Amino acid sequence: MSFKPAQWPRKLRSQEWYGGSTKDVIYHRGWMKNQGYPDDLFDGRPVIGILNTWSDMTPCNGHLRELAEKVKAGIWESGGFPMEVPVFSASENTFRPTAMMFRNLAALSIEEQIRGQPMDGCVLMVGCDKTTPSLLMAAASCDLPSIIVTGGPMLNGWFQGERVGAGTHLWRFSEAVKAGEMTQEQFLGAESAVTRSTGTCNTMGTASSMASMSEALGMALSGNAAIPAVDARRRTMAQLSGRRIVQMVKDDLKPSDILTRAAFENAIRCNGAVGGSTNTVVHMLAIAGRVGIDLTLDDWDRCGRDIPTILNLQPSGKYLMEEFFYAGGLPVVLRRLGEADKLHRDALTVSGETIWNEVREAQNWNEDVIRPLDRPLTEKGGIAVLKGNLAPKGAILKPSAASPTLLRHRGRAVVFENIDDYKSKINDDTLDIDETCIMVLKNCGPKGYPGMAEVGNMGLPPKVLKKGITDMIRISDARMSGTAYGTVILHTSPEAAAGGPLAVVRTGDMIEVDVDARRLHLDISDAELAGRLARWAPAHDRPDSGYAWLHQQHVEGADTGADLDFLKGCRGAPVGKDSH
Repeated sequence: MSFKPAQWPRKLRSQEWYGGSTKDVIYHRGWMKNQGYPDDLFDGRPVIGILNTWSDMTPCNGHLRELAEKVKAGIWESGGFPMEVPVFSASENTFRPTAMMFRNLAALSIEEQIRGQPMDGCVLMVGCDKTTPSLLMAAASCDLPSIIVTGGPMLNGWFQGERVGAGTHLWRFSEAVKAGEMTQEQFLGAESAVTRSTGTCNTMGTASSMASMSEALGMALSGNAAIPAVDARRRTMAQLSGRRIVQMVKDDLKPSDILTRAAFENAIRCNGAVGGSTNTVVHMLAIAGRVGIDLTLDDWDRCGRDIPTILNLQPSGKYLMEEFFYAGGLPVVLRRLGEADKLHRDALTVSGETIWNEVREAQNWNEDVIRPLDRPLTEKGGIAVLKGNLAPKGAILKPSAASPTLLRHRGRAVVFENIDDYKSKINDDTLDIDETCIMVLKNCGPKGYPGMAEVGNMGLPPKVLKKGITDMIRISDARMSGTAYGTVILHTSPEAAAGGPLAVVRTGDMIEVDVDARRLHLDISDAELAGRLARWAPAHDRPDSGYAWLHQQHVEGADTGADLDFLKGCRGAPVGKDSH
């Protein structure tokens, strides 16, 4: 694929604000000068917005203020004019009811910041789970030259001589306490060991998965995804990205040039190879919708079905992101996919080079961390898309995190009508449930929670855990943390709150799961199912929050990315008429 740079010099978008001598221009330019900027900074050099999701309440991104200074240095070096812009930061750690409800609000607000301010290009500074997709969605909608800089993963955690992963071991230790295998005091003692430095989760959770997706899509410089947050090379990457965005503006290299169907198919295959989070599915569908690519769940199944997971990383495997970086990082994975003819080699990247040119000489320094294709962690690691009368529009499962013995199973449903119902019953030893049952959680999808919280990986009942059982099939319209694991079927569509078949499942119904056959079946007759659906009525509770109400009215299903229906498509960033 060839890319032809735009002719330079040309009038930049920012010159509509800063170029000339009219009253309106002096209004914009003069007020900027109160910060001490000299005249020649407004002479037509590219203005780069550094869109920074730093926040004290987003601990994964707590170091992005420091990192932004390196981005600025790179922009200055290349003749650009950097302007740091704080943007909506949807923290996974602190936002209630769930950060996912605010992904779309963040994308909406950031899109309007790009559209309404004098930016010629953007550096998207991201880290925590929802910050990456929200900024990518906004950038795709506006289509100004943009580059991703991630904050990087935290250092390895260690506890009592064991390598522990952020998030993943939270779930494991919590289950161990309920099973009587770990004391509460030990659990508390592990707390600081699990998250011992700044940065995102050090497992292949959603943050690391989306960092990998950004690189596989071509929206970040090669090698960006795995560098630890505190490593000096993370700061070097930030400075190089600052240099690069200035040239991207000069070349007019935009997201629409990079985010092609080929790029999305590369990312889907990469997600399977690294054992990426199920959350990447809903985010990538939303990003594709913003740039105008008709990406579907069927594409996820088609492209990822035969991709082996070759990265031996938690939660699917053994190691953490530090080891992944030391082994060679994502370029090694992409090279292996390319050598196996599982990569569109001519897909363009923000470097101006094809993805294959970026990775073809990548070296693997540890073949236990990044395994050969003929010795994978999991033979078929892509996201499995299941369909049937229980999920007419699809549901997903991550095979690399599931128990092989449960990938084909028929079991009795134990139903929880919502998350509060689950919490009130799960620890009751009189609950009629055993390890052969299938746990079903309703009303936790995009409309139902509202916002689609990470509650799909329901903890098992203590009486089952005490038998030494660590996994059961769980089905819901919710999401699960990318750091979690288990035979968990998620994003069941249509969701219960929208009147999907999940809404009418009853305790005692039999459910059949066959992952190889991609089948998810509620074992009742068509007539019985139709009758139950005809008698179903939606809840009429209105959320207290104004945005939650707007979200509930306009959010689409998980099968198309759970975006707001009025935000889909690339609308560009035209300069409007000056209001002054």
